[in-house]
Amino acid sequence: MGPLVRVEDVGDGVILLDARWTPQPPTALERYRVAHLPGARFVDLHTDLAAPPGAGGRHPLPTAAAFQAAMRRLGVSDDSSVVVYDDRDASVAGRLWWMLRHWGHRDVRVLDGGIAAWTRAGRPVEAGEPVPVPVPPGDFTAGEPRDDLLTAAEVPAFVEGGILLDARLGPRFRGEVEPLDPVAGHIPGAVSAPTFDNSDADGRFLPPAQLRERFAALGVTADRPVAAYCGSGVTAVHEIIALELAGFTPRLYAGSWSDWITDPDRPVATGP
Repeated sequence: MGPLVRVEDVGDGVILLDARWTPQPPTALERYRVAHLPGARFVDLHTDLAAPPGAGGRHPLPTAAAFQAAMRRLGVSDDSSVVVYDDRDASVAGRLWWMLRHWGHRDVRVLDGGIAAWTRAGRPVEAGEPVPVPVPPGDFTAGEPRDDLLTAAEVPAFVEGGILLDARLGPRFRGEVEPLDPVAGHIPGAVSAPTFDNSDADGRFLPPAQLRERFAALGVTADRPVAAYCGSGVTAVHEIIALELAGFTPRLYAGSWSDWITDPDRPVATGP
């Protein structure tokens, strides 16, 4: 099963999870209250998809048990067909897609283009408070994790033989600005690959052939391992999805830059 689903292919009986988030007002919950896909259940990035900030960065992965509890509360079962979405480009919803798949869920996809694509297609939305906790709750079981994580300890050796893509915007990669973390720059050996270049003006992913061309120009080849990171491990999953669409098998450095800089002995690079 591919990572994406188009608006016209969203069938009946799926569990819809609204995973929007933004650092700017209005908040994700306020946006949900104004309009969301009918029956969609609100997922909170900070409490459902991340542990408290700390040594693992700004959005560390939660424990398997905590994530399992969150998904069960939202009514997700092992046999559920799940569609996740955000405002448009999957830069946040991708995190939920990745986590469900990482812990063994077999039927989860991202709505390509998000709620923006849904409304452009004339599909209905509804307003109001989050859907009440379903009864009974789901039975999703967080199983054995996939081998798709890259740890900080593995990064130095990885960049020697693989390609580590930095999904942040160029100025942050180069260390010219850093609006979120206390240290500016990038991991030495990483390649700048802003994730927004993976999608079109409507927030939909580019065709696989175009993505393959893009990644080939960045040095990604079939015979070299590839991984991605960003500021805190959220938007980098957009890069993971794009790489998979292009035919690669990427890994995610989930702690990303905000984790890397928690150890002052880890090197930092600036410039192009």
